[in-house]
Amino acid sequence: MGIISEVKCSRCDRQYSGVRSRCPYCGARRIGRGKYSEEGNDAKGKMLVGVLIMVVLVVASAVLLATTPKDVLPSDDDDLSISETESPGLGNELDNVTVTNDGPEVEPPVTETETETPTETTPVPIQSVTITYAGSQTVDFSEPRGKEIPLVVKIEPAGAEFNEEIEWISSDITVFEVVKTTVDGTHALVTIIGSSGQKAAVLTVRVGGLEAKCDVRVSG
Repeated sequence: MGIISEVKCSRCDRQYSGVRSRCPYCGARRIGRGKYSEEGNDAKGKMLVGVLIMVVLVVASAVLLATTPKDVLPSDDDDLSISETESPGLGNELDNVTVTNDGPEVEPPVTETETETPTETTPVPIQSVTITYAGSQTVDFSEPRGKEIPLVVKIEPAGAEFNEEIEWISSDITVFEVVKTTVDGTHALVTIIGSSGQKAAVLTVRVGGLEAKCDVRVSG
């Protein structure tokens, strides 16, 4: 009798070494002395074992969740934030980073808004006022009766500001009359109505505390 005993296959009734798990002749699996199992039965056994393992895992998970204190489990409303004390060495790079359950959210850096101080402009005062006739400054002219002379007041510097109304004044309306022809009063029309030989009348233009004068005579 040898050291290793032989077994008899229950399927083909042949003898083979006991160290083998399958019959070398018909391939039947040995599950005992001289017994074999079909491949289908073996697969069903494996499936049954797998189902039992899954059931055990599910039951164990349910028991673990039921016994875990609620204050240990994180809630959806809790934000996981990184502070400088919890993460030493990171410096100010994480000051604007907040980690939540939905992912990291980077807050925009806070910048100081500079308040612009409105610039106050100083009004430019009027420095001079002159009367112009046909584009040239005039202080004295003679025209016949019925003549209409367009005049313009020139204010320096250009763009000077003033609130007063421009005034055109005739010292003697029997010699000439003057009326403004523009809304701002910078243009006027002088009409000669006197007779020849009359003495001159004075035309005065006033604006911004300054004034200009011009002698108007009736020519023959």
